[in-house]
Amino acid sequence: MPRTPGETTATPEPGPAVEPVPEPGPLLVPVADVPATAPSEDPVPTEPRPTLGARVRDLRARYAKWELALFFFAGFAYDIATLRRIDNGFVLTKQGLYLAILGLLLLLELRWSWGTEPPRRLARVWRFREDALHFFLGGLLSPYTLFYFKSASGLTAFLFLTGVFGLLVANELPRFRALGPVVRVGLYGFCVTSYFAYLLPVLSGYYSGKLFVASAGLSCGVTLVLSLLARWWSGDWRRTLRHVALPGLGIQALLLGLYLLKAIPPVPLSMLASGIYHGVEVVKGPKGRDYRLLHERSEWKPWQRGDQDFRARPGDKVYFFASIFAPTSFKPQRAGDKGTRLVIRWYYDDPKAGWTEFHSYDDLYLGQGGRERGYRTFASLTNPSPGDWRVSMETEDGREIGRLSFTVTPDASTAPRMFKADAG
Repeated sequence: MPRTPGETTATPEPGPAVEPVPEPGPLLVPVADVPATAPSEDPVPTEPRPTLGARVRDLRARYAKWELALFFFAGFAYDIATLRRIDNGFVLTKQGLYLAILGLLLLLELRWSWGTEPPRRLARVWRFREDALHFFLGGLLSPYTLFYFKSASGLTAFLFLTGVFGLLVANELPRFRALGPVVRVGLYGFCVTSYFAYLLPVLSGYYSGKLFVASAGLSCGVTLVLSLLARWWSGDWRRTLRHVALPGLGIQALLLGLYLLKAIPPVPLSMLASGIYHGVEVVKGPKGRDYRLLHERSEWKPWQRGDQDFRARPGDKVYFFASIFAPTSFKPQRAGDKGTRLVIRWYYDDPKAGWTEFHSYDDLYLGQGGRERGYRTFASLTNPSPGDWRVSMETEDGREIGRLSFTVTPDASTAPRMFKADAG
């Protein structure tokens, strides 16, 4: 470009040199030597294996109901296998001791639940009181159920037996236990009455309905003592009435009502065996009098004793033979006393009138008791009418010890009969 005259040209002074800024690269950090193999990660902590006790507790928790049922039936089976005689001295003493311990535990429960706290040294043990209470209740209810079962006969007695068995099962249920003293006092009253119901006849040597009433009266007295002590400790008579007096006395009123209805079996008496026969012969045995029982029973009916299907010819007699258990103490009490009186009643199912009493034999007395095979007796009936029959053995006040049904069928044959013989 041409310069204008007089114009000067400025020459710029050189400035400092500017070095180019390098582009940012990766940041290099000195790293220590890395081993060829990297260390492994820390191991994951594992839970310790459960102990044997923990596994057992877990198993019991999962199968609690089955465990309960197993122990219940095992205890009942043990009583069936070991309780032979109702008048055994060891059995009576053991059950009396159980009742005493159970009564003491009930007293302590009422005192320490409604009054003062248990002493410190007993606090740890006292938390097991409920298990102890129901253990002793189960130890009493189980033999009572068995003894009532042996003496029971007829529908009403078996209904009562079902109720007793229900109490035995309910005693093992947690919900039943949670009801507290109300249930335990009622069960205790039932146990006291049941114990004296066969202890008094064993001590007296005879059976009588008055002895059962006396047993209920003794149980009422025990309930009264519990009520008075509970009232003293708690100071609340209404609470005592609801939780102690009413359950204890109420169970006695129920038992007396059932006794009047003849629903309670006549313990300690029970029928060991009975049968229908064509003949009963009194013979001399190695230990005194013995019996030969004549029958025509078929071999394929081993569950029957004698001729429950009785084939009758004109002039035949039908014999009822029975063995009755009675305690060793049962015997005539004084000169001229024949012992406990029994009645044998014959019933016929009349086609028009239905079941009617045909005949009764009431001049029968239970003499010396204690035989393992029972006290044996028999009665007969001549020319029974064809049809259904029933024979029952009862106490003097009408409580059935046992019954047996049989059928009479006419036999028109005149061929000689060959009877089989059993030892009675």
